[in-house]
Amino acid sequence: MRTHFDPQTMDAGDYYKLLTTSVVPRPIAWVSTVSADGVPNLAPYSFFSVSSSAPAVVQFTSVGRKDSLRNIEETGEFVVNLATESLFEQINQTSANYDASVSEYTAVDLESEPSETVRPPRVVASPLSIEATLHQVVEVGNSFVVMGAVTMITVRPEFLAEDGLPDFGALAPLSRLGRDEWGMPPAVRRIQPPDRP
Repeated sequence: MRTHFDPQTMDAGDYYKLLTTSVVPRPIAWVSTVSADGVPNLAPYSFFSVSSSAPAVVQFTSVGRKDSLRNIEETGEFVVNLATESLFEQINQTSANYDASVSEYTAVDLESEPSETVRPPRVVASPLSIEATLHQVVEVGNSFVVMGAVTMITVRPEFLAEDGLPDFGALAPLSRLGRDEWGMPPAVRRIQPPDRP
């Protein structure tokens, strides 16, 4: 016996809450952009994933039209900064509805630095950043899936493992759950995948 939740009969806002408590945990794209007027913007998005590995394309979803989306459409560039446990409070604060003329870097006292290949700055305190140029925006219902062609990934050396790849334990990434819940870095278990035909 299960309780049934029909999207055709439920309020859209209530179904959003159901979806975000069902699809968990969700990695966070802490997206930095710059407006056409040069104002930096920084906001977290919890609908975030990889679209393609070759070519390398990442994606995040903006539910509704927000400053990040407008900036990316105007300039064609963005940076995904890794959201880590040590930056928890500031990440949460950047989700506030600031006016477009306000830089979240200034509002929450975060230091920025130039990116390597795109105009939007990256967060100094974030150990990993993914720089991207706009690949395409796909409108889906009340949301906009933003796909970015990766132009550079930067990782601070102390966050790399012996194999040269990012070290999950050192990165300590956050995730979003439902309601006002956030996920802290989980325990890691290693297991070899089965042989594939």
